[in-house]
Amino acid sequence: MNEGKKLQEKDLYKPIQKYFSREGYDVYGEVKDCDMVAVKGEELAIIELKLTLSVDLLIQAAKRQRITNQVYVAIPKPKYRLNSRRWADKCHFIRRLELGLIVVSPSGKGLKADLIFHPSPFHSKKSRGKSKGKRAAILKEISGRSADFNIGGSNRTKIMTAYKENCIQIACFLRESGPLSPKALLQMGSGDKTSSILTKNYYGWFDRIKRGTYCLSDQGAKDILEYPELLDYYLKNMIKDDEST
Repeated sequence: MNEGKKLQEKDLYKPIQKYFSREGYDVYGEVKDCDMVAVKGEELAIIELKLTLSVDLLIQAAKRQRITNQVYVAIPKPKYRLNSRRWADKCHFIRRLELGLIVVSPSGKGLKADLIFHPSPFHSKKSRGKSKGKRAAILKEISGRSADFNIGGSNRTKIMTAYKENCIQIACFLRESGPLSPKALLQMGSGDKTSSILTKNYYGWFDRIKRGTYCLSDQGAKDILEYPELLDYYLKNMIKDDEST
């Protein structure tokens, strides 16, 4: 295959035909709107060809599943790495659709077809089981937020996280009550990450004025003014000394 020649869909046919022929199938092109069909005994495989992995290709392949459960999508091998997250995500999506995947790539002066995976049933329960940690992380993040301060789909904007809310809460308490120890802040309801937040001081909002005592920095006093709703919320829910006794 001349590397300077632009690949066309029909160029994918021959290498895929050779692959299925080696597996004992009889292969035919353009049968009843299907790009390729391969037959072996009672087995019927349908292969849809495209130059890119698109939604249209996946819709086309999903329609073919009305005819047989052995449906493959075939595309040229992508230029990015096949061990990349981008490729892994695409493969996961194709597996969820219970489709097979074939890639075609240059080999010597021609092209070769490589089977990435066969069509097979997708086990949703098993997949969710592998993601228990991510599910727990999402629920934990939600439980740490007081309300919804983000707009879904926003790009290049600051995201309000549970961690940042906790920092604002501590800053609010220090602004209201002056220098405090982590223990005193905990008693006011700042949460068990208080000591870690003060020590790491990720946003530069806290100053340690002596061992075990912190105050709000000038930067912190300025930055938290951007969150009036949260300041009001935490002031209303702050546990005062007289309430804790």
